[in-house]
Amino acid sequence: MTRAGPGTLGRRHVGLVAGVASSVVAVDQLTKWWAERTLADRTIHLVWTLQLKLAYNPGVAFSLGQGSTGVLTVIAVAILLGVGLVAWRTTGRAMSVSLGLIMGGAAGNLVDRLLRHHGGQVIDFIDVQWWPVFNVADAAISCGVVLALALSVLADR
Repeated sequence: MTRAGPGTLGRRHVGLVAGVASSVVAVDQLTKWWAERTLADRTIHLVWTLQLKLAYNPGVAFSLGQGSTGVLTVIAVAILLGVGLVAWRTTGRAMSVSLGLIMGGAAGNLVDRLLRHHGGQVIDFIDVQWWPVFNVADAAISCGVVLALALSVLADR
């Protein structure tokens, strides 16, 4: 049995981060594609207050930063680079998943801003009616941040 070199573990976790991030981007973009085609002229009620309803968000969460697409794009790229640097150094699988969720979500919304023809707006479609409308990328970022915070708190104990 051979031992892994000093950088091998980190590279494996970078692969995990990249795999999670790529999966989030793929699911996010596929669901946004579906939402634009299916929800353009209707709302689908699922259960309780949960419905699927197409919306375009020119800002970030809670529609803050409207009209600042250039700034939001630069911030998203900076987040991707920063999280990428942290991911390169992380050794834990759970933290790698967390970072992959955050990177994938940021990248998914960045794709909307740069490649879709909505003037820098992001496609949202998950509406619980008591929270702002969001998308898979937003959910991934939120889950990734909560997981990272929980892991940090647990590590401090």
